[in-house]
Amino acid sequence: MNSKNKILASIRKQPVREISLPDSNGFGIRYEDPLGQFENMLERVGGVALRVADQAQIAETLESIEVYRSAKWVLNGVPGVQRDNPDEVPVGDPRALEQLDVAVLPGELMVAENGAIWVSTENVKHRVVYVIAEHLILVVDAQQIVHNLHEAYDRLSFEQVQYGLFISGPSKTADIAATLVKGAQGARSLHVLLVGPPPPTPER
Repeated sequence: MNSKNKILASIRKQPVREISLPDSNGFGIRYEDPLGQFENMLERVGGVALRVADQAQIAETLESIEVYRSAKWVLNGVPGVQRDNPDEVPVGDPRALEQLDVAVLPGELMVAENGAIWVSTENVKHRVVYVIAEHLILVVDAQQIVHNLHEAYDRLSFEQVQYGLFISGPSKTADIAATLVKGAQGARSLHVLLVGPPPPTPER
C-alpha cells in the first residue's frame, strides 16, 4: 500500500459525528417592498427594470427600448411578441446565433436581494442564447419574486431542468486596468420587463 492509500484508509477509519442540518425556515433578509428592492439592485448592477401593466402592453414596451427598435435580428421566446419566431430562425447550430442582436426571453423567478433572475433551458433551444446575444431582454411575471436566495432555492426544482442560471445585470468586468467594460463575456445590456401587478405588500 502506497502512502496515498494509507492516508485515505486512515481517514476512512475516523468516526464522523452526525450533525443535523440547521433549520433554514425564515432565514435570510426580507424587504417591505421586494419588487422595489429588485429594481434598485438591478439598476446598481447596470440593468434596467420596466413595469408593464399586462401581457397586452409587452410589445409596446419593447418598442420603447432603443436596442430592440434598431435590432436587425431579434430572437423571440415570449408568446405574443410579434418579431422573429424562433421556429422560423435557422438555429439548429448554436454557432448560427453569433450575429444575434437581441434575445427576448422569459424569466422564471426574481430575487430582491441581488437583482438576479433565474432562467433555464426549459424556455430556450440553446442555452448559449443567454450570453451570445448583444442585448438581453427578460420578461417576468411581477408576482414571481422572492426576498433572498434562500427562498429562491426553495422554489427551484432540478429534477428535469438540464441547465439554469441566475442573471444579474449585463456582463461586465473591470479586471483590465480597473476599467469597467460591459459585454465582455455576455450581453451588453439587460432589460427586465415586470409584467402585471406587483405582489401585495404584507400588512404590518
